[in-house]
Amino acid sequence: MKIRSNARTRAAAHLFAIALAVAPVPARAAGDPPLASVTLVGPPDIVFTPKRDACDGDDVPDTNARAFRDGEGQVVVFAMHTKNRALRGPDFDHLRIDCRPPLPSNGNADPALYDDASWITATWTEDGRRVEALVHHEFQANTHPGRCSFKEYLACWYNTVVAVTSRDGGRSFERPKVPAVVAAAPFRQDVGQGRHRGFFNPSNIVGDGAARYFLTSTTGWSGQNSGPCLFRTTNPQDPGSWRAYDGRAFSIRYGDPYRSTSQPKPCENVAPFPAPVGGIVRHRASRAWIAVFQAKADGSRFPVSGFYTTSSRDLIRWDEPRLLLAGATLYDDPCGSGGRLIAYPSLIDRQAVGRNFDDAGDHADLYFATLRVEGCTVTSDRDLVRRRVAIRVLP
Repeated sequence: MKIRSNARTRAAAHLFAIALAVAPVPARAAGDPPLASVTLVGPPDIVFTPKRDACDGDDVPDTNARAFRDGEGQVVVFAMHTKNRALRGPDFDHLRIDCRPPLPSNGNADPALYDDASWITATWTEDGRRVEALVHHEFQANTHPGRCSFKEYLACWYNTVVAVTSRDGGRSFERPKVPAVVAAAPFRQDVGQGRHRGFFNPSNIVGDGAARYFLTSTTGWSGQNSGPCLFRTTNPQDPGSWRAYDGRAFSIRYGDPYRSTSQPKPCENVAPFPAPVGGIVRHRASRAWIAVFQAKADGSRFPVSGFYTTSSRDLIRWDEPRLLLAGATLYDDPCGSGGRLIAYPSLIDRQAVGRNFDDAGDHADLYFATLRVEGCTVTSDRDLVRRRVAIRVLP
């Protein structure tokens, strides 16, 4: 498998640097005891491997798996690189890649168009036909002459969460004539170069009554701390209706810095996540929210590197993290990884009641990517894997 150099190194350079640069969110003085326990109960099962399954060299797992049922009852999963090809099938055991790219990345050199490098990172649908998607968009200024005063990817990296819509069950997505910005830094890409900047890696969208929520991380800037922030809307078909939590209410609307001079107040960071939230589900019996994420060992809250889970009643206060799967992640130095990394965790219950797989029973599957390392280089040899987990509500 071959893939463009920026694609091949995105995961390693991007997330490893973020782990070093994004300060951990301060924990509450006395963490609540966990509401739920998530444990592995099954061996790894390869869902997608590029050497066997890919359409071309762009098809590698490169983001957290997101799933929904389309209008024909087919399962649709997004987890690939910047052509955003979907896996489709009658169920999770019979997924095949659809070689039509529903949202290609066009490498546009105009940052105001938000059409450089895009990853579909969250989806929501009410009927399986119209699908709203949140896109992790990177303006990679180092690849566009004259756009950055540095040469390095991360020094020029400018990230925004934008929205796109499909009206054919996720087979194609439309970019609106005026970009639909959901979360953006209040300055343009040429400001503050020398480090990565913006909002990045949204979680999946989850529903609670009429409300929809997602968490997305920010690198921080003057007046805004780094870490995940929570967003809410009652109308995901209107990207402008998303509001971020300010510590008391969902009041913050982020404008497009290329079309607005607004300076929103800072959003409230949500503990205990050190950086992006991989995925969220709601346990059907207990109504507890359960999130999975990756963390680098820090000698205290995260004694070893790997995937952790935490649970919540309200998506704002989360309890003490519990280790789910130990292993070197993309937050760790690949030189000491032992040849393989794990990344991009999410939880999906194949028996979910909701069309968007945002609920789970007493069992689910942990989806994640494994990435082969050669020396100190993270390669494009990576698989999408799942492992069965058991979910138990604690007394």
